[in-house]
Amino acid sequence: MGFFDKLFGKKEKESLDQGLQKTKESFLTKITKAVAGKSTVDDELLDDLEEALVSADVGIETTVQIIERIEKRVARDKYLSSGELNRLLQEEIEGVLVDAPESNTYAFTSELPAKPYVILVVGVNGVGKTTTIGKLAYNFKKAGKDVLLGAADTFRAAAVDQLTIWSERVGVPIVKQDMGSDPAAVAFDTVQSGVARGADVIIIDTAGRLHNKAHLMDELSKIRRVVQKVIPNAPHEVLLVLDGSTGQNALEQAKHFTAATEVSALAITKLDGTAKGGVVLAIANQFKIPVKFIGVGEKMEDLLVFDKHEFVDSLFSLESK
Repeated sequence: MGFFDKLFGKKEKESLDQGLQKTKESFLTKITKAVAGKSTVDDELLDDLEEALVSADVGIETTVQIIERIEKRVARDKYLSSGELNRLLQEEIEGVLVDAPESNTYAFTSELPAKPYVILVVGVNGVGKTTTIGKLAYNFKKAGKDVLLGAADTFRAAAVDQLTIWSERVGVPIVKQDMGSDPAAVAFDTVQSGVARGADVIIIDTAGRLHNKAHLMDELSKIRRVVQKVIPNAPHEVLLVLDGSTGQNALEQAKHFTAATEVSALAITKLDGTAKGGVVLAIANQFKIPVKFIGVGEKMEDLLVFDKHEFVDSLFSLESK
């Protein structure tokens, strides 16, 4: 585990366990019933498992993959005891999650892959995009990083106001212009200012409108181009924020955004209020994009760097903790 040992302490694990409680309860009730009294992994048990995964919003496609992987393992390794299903299940579920490339794996406290590290944040309105940016800023700052925010969602007055409130709350500077300003101009100013002040992290908010996809694509391409005038290989990360509590709807949003821009990482929010936490698996597996952060509560500390081993352990461990 190495890197993640330092990253995932007892406190983070407790937050994760609590945040995924609703999904876990719903899933475990079904699985426990399926496993009760069984001494072998049979077709009936696999059918019950399939139903439980689908009801946790893991999605048909991903569920079928997981079930097929388990069937192969059972046939190959001759697992007979359903008591071993716990470990088998966790290993195969972990197997469908995509890892972030080694070159782009970091924790809040670790050295970032570039300086300044530019994160472009995309997502529809209402998914917790601004809150996620605020929490990212808080956690990076707490880890000793110099953070700068850019308010490039200039179509919505509330977006600039909300980000300003977060910048004051966290105590980090913000670059903004009047509502209706050119978002690319704000992004350009932000990156220029970040370089001048020696910022470690630059986080830029972008418009969340989706009804005109061509417009969204043009806007994001333009932002990318102007940012590259200052830092040629930026943005280093395009982070798509999705609301986990919307289940399959989050998958639809991911489809639109991955078509509109090169999304390189995911942040999935509001997992604490839902029994649909399995959607994290569906999204990561279907789009082959790594989940970087998950939101498991209201507090600023409740944005966790995603660790697939700990996530699967919290969600799908059949042993009562």
